[in-house]
Amino acid sequence: MQKRGFKQLLAEANAVIETISVQDLDYLLDDDDTILVDVRETDERENDGIIPGSVHAPRGLLEFHADPESPSYNAVLNPERRVVLYCGTGGRSALAAKTLLDMGYPDVASLAGGYAAWRTARNH
Repeated sequence: MQKRGFKQLLAEANAVIETISVQDLDYLLDDDDTILVDVRETDERENDGIIPGSVHAPRGLLEFHADPESPSYNAVLNPERRVVLYCGTGGRSALAAKTLLDMGYPDVASLAGGYAAWRTARNH
């Protein structure tokens, strides 16, 4: 079995997921069928802030929050909705988006540049 490092895993994820820009995020959030999911850790949300309206599903627990058969299932993560994920800079959310696609979520995207890009765009 060939070893695949994080760079290859990210390249594979980015090849199959949709990536959206910070500029497009505002338009998407106007749609009630879109859910914004923050996959960062709790301390990152507390220390750095959040994008308003986002729900929290840490990357390490995402599969448990996203699977209706899991006792930790979060019904907000409805596969009938468009799911946009973000993290600190875009890497974890790309991997998370690929995971949700693999789990059968049909409409998933990752925010390019993550929270850092969103915050920079808000400060200009």
